[in-house]
Amino acid sequence: MKIRVNRDALADTVAWTARVLPARPVVPVLSGLLLEAGADLLTVSAFDYEVSAQASLDAEVEEPGRVLIPGKVLAEIARRLPDEPVEIASAGPEAMLSCGSTEFALLAMPVDDYPVLPAFPERIGAVGGEAFASAVAQVAPAASRDETLPMLTGIRIDVAGETMTMAATDRYRIAARELDWRPERLDAAYAAMIPARILSEVARSLRGGEVRIALGDGIAGFECGGRRTTVRLLDEQFIDYRSRLSTTWPIRADVRTAAFAEAIRRISLVATERGAGIRLSFTDGQVVVQASGGDFGRGAEVLPAEVTGGDIEIAFQAHFLLDGLSGVDTELVRINMESPTRPALIATVPGDAAPDFRYLVMSLRLA
Repeated sequence: MKIRVNRDALADTVAWTARVLPARPVVPVLSGLLLEAGADLLTVSAFDYEVSAQASLDAEVEEPGRVLIPGKVLAEIARRLPDEPVEIASAGPEAMLSCGSTEFALLAMPVDDYPVLPAFPERIGAVGGEAFASAVAQVAPAASRDETLPMLTGIRIDVAGETMTMAATDRYRIAARELDWRPERLDAAYAAMIPARILSEVARSLRGGEVRIALGDGIAGFECGGRRTTVRLLDEQFIDYRSRLSTTWPIRADVRTAAFAEAIRRISLVATERGAGIRLSFTDGQVVVQASGGDFGRGAEVLPAEVTGGDIEIAFQAHFLLDGLSGVDTELVRINMESPTRPALIATVPGDAAPDFRYLVMSLRLA
């Protein structure tokens, strides 16, 4: 293999692909990036049996071929090269990389031992990259980090017609977000469970342009701007989250989102004891945000709120509240409540339309 490529394009492509390299590869070759040259393109691939990434860039190909290079080293070198065209050539057990007066001879890995990447599944539709990344960021905080319960570590994606719904839960809260998308078939319905950590990274990396989504054979695929990622799916088993989010709420309060979140951050500074939470007292026209900690004292802040359905005092873990509020992208947030001992629903203020983001969170028992 012998090629010549643009330095910035190489650095960007290698960095994007190298992000999926495993920290502890089960076999040494999985720590490498596979470079394949042909038809005026250089394709860079990474794979760890769970996730694959593949990206292409224009190249002057003098000799087609393939070479496997230690990935993290190549990524570090590529981003530090001078602003000159880069030449890469395989020479026996080495890959020669030169850029201006800089030259590296990198030990190549056994390319024949590298596994075949999974085939990209059938496309089922497309969605705007920004909207997709925003939706994933809203629901991902509710996914569990306990790997002993794989079902809870994923984001559930349900597709019906032109609506995509994402949901995640760790048993203490449920987050769900609806968004519009463009299906290949209007009459088709799909469901998939994708690891939240992986989907979050994929969504961030493909947020520019349109993301084409594919499903099939236990694999989800995401494609945008010449870059492809595949992810092995989790078991489809998941809770009936829709029924839990459709309760009738007798009490609701509308509060300014940013001010509410800032008040919770400030007051939670004294809620340092294990199990301590944020206490919210909703009365006509206001909400009092309170917390206390044995070693540091107590704090309180009063905010205006439009409360209907009666007064209520209810408590929550501060970080659970903040995770929910971070998903609200409107000026006002609605807190729907039933009683101090029941969960509450955080949602965007809907007007006449159904809210597209909903976050159900368990309350704490008041002392």
